[in-house]
Amino acid sequence: MSTADRELRAEADVAAPPERVWALLTDFSQMPDWSPELVKMLPLKPGGLRRGQWYLGINRRKAVVWPTRSVVAELDPGRLLVWDTTSSGARWIWELSPSGTGTRLVHRRPVPKKLTGLSKLFAGAFLGGAEGHADELETGMAETVARLRTAAES
Repeated sequence: MSTADRELRAEADVAAPPERVWALLTDFSQMPDWSPELVKMLPLKPGGLRRGQWYLGINRRKAVVWPTRSVVAELDPGRLLVWDTTSSGARWIWELSPSGTGTRLVHRRPVPKKLTGLSKLFAGAFLGGAEGHADELETGMAETVARLRTAAES
């Protein structure tokens, strides 16, 4: 496994109940306010947030913009949201658990098998390499978690 395939992680304790954090997390219209890479996330099938739902993600890094297609793989409302990004081979996991009077929020990005060839090629050509992009993603995940925490606590 290369450093680009490593599991990325960001986490925080949020001084808000899990229900509030979940409501914000699953309002994908707000996700671009928190994520430094995401421009928009749109459902591609009717039925709302559910297992099997497809989402189109529009991402950007500086002048580079690209689409991704993600599929909700696991959903346990209020506790767990997992989607697989088919174009990259990455899995994005959000875990919420009660913690004292608030919520423990964990955001992870494992790569269950390996990054796709397309993802490595794109990262090499447009994002400065897969390893460097993984480092940027992990930093961005920490920013996303921090911004989500601020929104939940306000």
